[in-house]
Amino acid sequence: MYKPFEGPSVWTGTDLEADQSWRWPWAKDELAEIDAALSVAKADGAGWLAVTRDTFPLEAVAAKLARAADELENGRGFVLLEGLPVDRYSEDDRRMIWMGLGHWIGLPVSQDNTGQMMRDIQAQPGDLGAKHERMKDASGSEFLSSKARTYSNGLLRYHTDRTDVVGLLMAKRSASGGESNVASTAAVHNAILKLRPELLELLHQPIYRSRLGEETGGGDEVYPLPVFGVENGKLTSHYSRTYVEAAQLMPETPRMTNAQWEALDLLAETAAELAYAMMLKPGDIQLINSHITYHARAAFEDDAASGQARLLHRLWLTMPNSRALPADHAVLWKNIAAGAHRGGIAVT
Repeated sequence: MYKPFEGPSVWTGTDLEADQSWRWPWAKDELAEIDAALSVAKADGAGWLAVTRDTFPLEAVAAKLARAADELENGRGFVLLEGLPVDRYSEDDRRMIWMGLGHWIGLPVSQDNTGQMMRDIQAQPGDLGAKHERMKDASGSEFLSSKARTYSNGLLRYHTDRTDVVGLLMAKRSASGGESNVASTAAVHNAILKLRPELLELLHQPIYRSRLGEETGGGDEVYPLPVFGVENGKLTSHYSRTYVEAAQLMPETPRMTNAQWEALDLLAETAAELAYAMMLKPGDIQLINSHITYHARAAFEDDAASGQARLLHRLWLTMPNSRALPADHAVLWKNIAAGAHRGGIAVT
């Protein structure tokens, strides 16, 4: 029923190691243009949250970011912009630059129900479950929401985000660990097709998820959505095992079969086998098309005394050149037409 996908979006970690044309360093004149745009935005006086294309004017850099947007949709689905001198800027200036660049790539959307437009991905002290939602599993142990886990220093399993493109600006590195891992969704799909086509079929069928940690009270709401979908010959995947596990903690949710769990296990194992691992450097901007790329994070350790505390600024971007999605994906995305304004989390 399914055929292997072909083209630039099908790659392995070995491929990325051999051909590193996905690394896009900034040229000196491009950095000068970014600094000039920063000066215009600061003179506007509205603050980093209010930055737009008009208040962050770019020319050569805008053309480069347009090429990146095309590569994200029609190429590998992954780009690394290298060498932004983040140590040169104050925190507000850093945010202003990143928001300005984000507007030239796509359009930032809300990342939680409070309207958060730029999330700081860093380890937080205290009770993460109390801050960012949790449930109890069958044994009474704490089950953290996906949002809470992003604020820990633990590993994050392979997943996609609820947006067309995820942008991560590395501001500070950890003392150790924290490698970023990326995998081609199409390559994972092809490998499962070859190895266990009967399990791939299950991943094209609805699997129930919870909205735990997203919409207010989302832990009580579950919805069916396939892991894989195809529309107009283009693949999309939306996957986070945490949301599937959270849904299974609700007694009214249809129970996962052993075969479905086996399919999810195989997906995770295959992604890990085919992935590329990298250590992001301060100033790196990692851009990922969520429809065709999985990403994960290794556990890390900070050293606050030395200032080595991992910090990334995350943008979620809806893309004007995005692909159309299958009709059954509207339960999550709502707007499924190509180029539709979609993704993010509704503000309540």
